[in-house]
Amino acid sequence: MNMENTSIFTKIINGEIPAHKIYEDDKTFVFLDINPLADGHVLVVPKVQVDQIWQLPDDYYAAVWSTAKKVAERMQEVLQPMRVGTVIEGLGVPNHGHVHLVPIYDEDVLRLHHGYPVNVDENNLKSLAEKLSFTD
Repeated sequence: MNMENTSIFTKIINGEIPAHKIYEDDKTFVFLDINPLADGHVLVVPKVQVDQIWQLPDDYYAAVWSTAKKVAERMQEVLQPMRVGTVIEGLGVPNHGHVHLVPIYDEDVLRLHHGYPVNVDENNLKSLAEKLSFTD
């Protein structure tokens, strides 16, 4: 890998940058987010650097979600939030897909509907469904 393209997450995984590690296995690395939305907000990072999580090889993709489940269960047990939310947005570190696990202590912390205008007209919804459908 070209060192110029090495993500900050790869540097954390390699021990070049310190982080508060929560969990590690052969395919994933989990650490506390340095700009958390809530106490205990972590990042589940694959040890393969890809731009979007959907580009991961299947075994790494499965490992990310297996680790996310394990860590979320631990967070629920230890921190006792209302829920543990999951976010994949890919904007903060665009060259290394990852999953955010956020303990939800307040219903508004991860609220999806913030009042952005979206066309919910029946014709628009029908058109979108047709475009996205796997059936012909």
